[in-house]
Amino acid sequence: MANFEKMAMLFAVNNVEEHQNNFNNAHHERQTRNKEMITDPFKLTDRLFIKNFRLTKDVVKDLIILLSPHLSNSFRSSAIDLNTKIFVTLNFLATGSYQSPIGNSRFMGLSQPSVSRCIGEVVTALNLPEIFNAWVKFPKNINELNDIRNGFYRNAGFPGVVGCIDCTHVAITPPSTNLNLNENQHPEYIYVNRKGYHSINVQLICDSNLKILNVNALFPGSTHDTHVWNNSKVLPILQELHRRNYNNFYLLGDSGYALRQWLLTPIPDPSTEAEENYNRRQMSTRSIIERCNGVLKMRFRCLLRDRTLHYKPEKASSIINACVVLHNMCITNNVPMPDDPNIEDLDNLGMVEDQDILADFNRNIDLTLGRQQRNRVIRYLSHRNVI
Repeated sequence: MANFEKMAMLFAVNNVEEHQNNFNNAHHERQTRNKEMITDPFKLTDRLFIKNFRLTKDVVKDLIILLSPHLSNSFRSSAIDLNTKIFVTLNFLATGSYQSPIGNSRFMGLSQPSVSRCIGEVVTALNLPEIFNAWVKFPKNINELNDIRNGFYRNAGFPGVVGCIDCTHVAITPPSTNLNLNENQHPEYIYVNRKGYHSINVQLICDSNLKILNVNALFPGSTHDTHVWNNSKVLPILQELHRRNYNNFYLLGDSGYALRQWLLTPIPDPSTEAEENYNRRQMSTRSIIERCNGVLKMRFRCLLRDRTLHYKPEKASSIINACVVLHNMCITNNVPMPDDPNIEDLDNLGMVEDQDILADFNRNIDLTLGRQQRNRVIRYLSHRNVI
């Protein structure tokens, strides 16, 4: 009996040792597989690098230097290195894919929670004022305004333009129905836009090179474009310019906006050849903002309608801002698009005039001055056509 118990004990010990050896071998194989799976993205061809991360290798290296002071870089052996955090975020923004497939890619080898933390860190860093305001900025002096105005004139022959303005919608998942001043400041239904899906109504102002001068991603999808504009930080800048008699600077917008000295819109019912010529030129020049919207979304496909940002509205706004910063880096460094689609604003909900806003314009001095400004431009463009 004693011998039987002794043999049983030895058998059990051998089983434990064999199981441990199998576990160690499997763990070693997984580690080896992971090391083989994770490759250096910088070894990709330039075309594949841009396809996966949208930026060129040199721009990514500059981005790493820019963000390194603002991203935690733990010395623990298991910590995610700074480069990986940035590549994970760029790949997510570029593809709009779910976090798990991005983590499982051959470049990353990360869990979904790790991917989420990486995206959160990098997006937060790109929204820091010292970074965001350095890359997304409306002109602050007359020289800068003149540079942008001259760019529009060279490219489109339209005088006085310092930006084109429009709104575009970025789809989000329905937010919680519970109001929370820190994370959910608006009722859920306020985010439903005219096409019936939840979104952020994003206002963009761009220059003639597609560089975004201002972004406002704070308003729910049901918000009218005019309301977003009336709460823009750019509006008081232009108003102050005109109060100081710098009258030859204005934006171009569609008929959803109110005609003002500082924001010229199309003529609703042109009755002369000069007015029709103005409309053609205004719309042709203004189309740059629709192209800008399209380029932004095709480059960072997480913003596309069929992707949908699975985040709370405030986090979605931060992601939109981060994409705008990266878009401007691409424009500044002449980064080519990863492919060449017919680019246009893919989520434009169309022009809808707010009759309540437009009702009393005939008695509005700003409207009168806006009409005078537009008439001056009509005469100028008509004269240029004759020449």
